[in-house]
Amino acid sequence: MLSMLCYFTNTQYRGKRCIIKEYNALSFTTHAASAADKGGPVMAPSEQANSDALLALILSSLTEDKAEDIVQIDLRGKSAIGDYMVICSGRSTRQVSALAQNLVDRLKHQLDRPSKIEGKDAGDWVLIDTGDVIVHIFRPEVREFYQLEKMWLPASEAAASPG
Repeated sequence: MLSMLCYFTNTQYRGKRCIIKEYNALSFTTHAASAADKGGPVMAPSEQANSDALLALILSSLTEDKAEDIVQIDLRGKSAIGDYMVICSGRSTRQVSALAQNLVDRLKHQLDRPSKIEGKDAGDWVLIDTGDVIVHIFRPEVREFYQLEKMWLPASEAAASPG
């Protein structure tokens, strides 16, 4: 299917990009088959390293900026939306917006990685989509209302968490 995708693209750049993706998909197949046989998450080693490095930068940024109650959830094998989800709180709408903006700026400057951001102007709940890691930054009252982490954590951890 990827070769058909390359055939229908208009520009030389996109054609080259498709060829690279096709090559990665072929090398990924061997790893995916062995991971599936072992019951593990299906992910190429280089992709895992990239998402782990991205997660480490995100956690470092949030910790440095004094985010509270940081929770990371491993989504590999559970969902195709990303490899990890990070949920944290800021004390006020101003801090929630600042946490989000600082994180997006660090991702852009340090990793040259653009991120999509939603809700920064309101400051109650900000969603940052980095591709491999989804980040939710809440005010505490809003986080308590939605209880997003209970939806993604394993049942044993969700039952043990307060709230």
